[in-house]
Amino acid sequence: MDMSTNAVLRSEWIKIRSVRSVAYSLMAVFAVTLAVIVLATATVGQAEAGNSDYEPLFSAFYALNFGQIAAISFGATAISSEFVNGALRISLTAVPRRGLLYAAKVSVIGALALAVGLITSFATFLVGQTFMGEYAIGLGDTGALRAALGGGVYLTLIALFAAGLTTLLRSAVAVLSTLIPFLLIVSFVVGDVAGDVAQYLPDQAGQLVLHQNPDGDLGPWTGLTVTAAWAALALVAGWWSLRTRDA
Repeated sequence: MDMSTNAVLRSEWIKIRSVRSVAYSLMAVFAVTLAVIVLATATVGQAEAGNSDYEPLFSAFYALNFGQIAAISFGATAISSEFVNGALRISLTAVPRRGLLYAAKVSVIGALALAVGLITSFATFLVGQTFMGEYAIGLGDTGALRAALGGGVYLTLIALFAAGLTTLLRSAVAVLSTLIPFLLIVSFVVGDVAGDVAQYLPDQAGQLVLHQNPDGDLGPWTGLTVTAAWAALALVAGWWSLRTRDA
């Protein structure tokens, strides 16, 4: 028997809350990011601030590079649990409308990622600046509030990007082993080789919002829009896979 939208949303929330690996990966977005920024700013933060190429705003959100790994893990594991031990068949028995099931799952993932992402982004900035002494900046400085908001949105889009790819590939392992090395290594190599083209990659485009004065053709919000387009493409591909392939 089909279920109402509210009931499906509630059931997806229960799934995420009850699967430990999914819940832990969501909590890790906050914990890992905060731990890295405290370690970095407390040890070398003020020393780095003395360098000629130092960018105070982008450096304040440096730890989001590690938080995005946890966001990827959250998006991937939240979806991949459906493809283990026939769980998808059980879900489709309860909710035969695949579109409703997928939309509810993506909505819950996105809402949780946004809530945790915003808390993480603001906490990262505020806590990190307490260690910066005379070099500290505040939310009232140019671009700081925009970067704090944008950082939370960026983490959300990365989580949704991973969720869409996981639905397409039906494997969190495949997504994690591909996407994480790409963001940490390949994206920067492509940036060195391809130049301005690299700014359209999902991570580099989205992180423009963390810069006070981004270089290149994209602005802070247009860069996030490019990342949103990547996430939307992955989600549509995931929906196509879910709709056309057997459970």
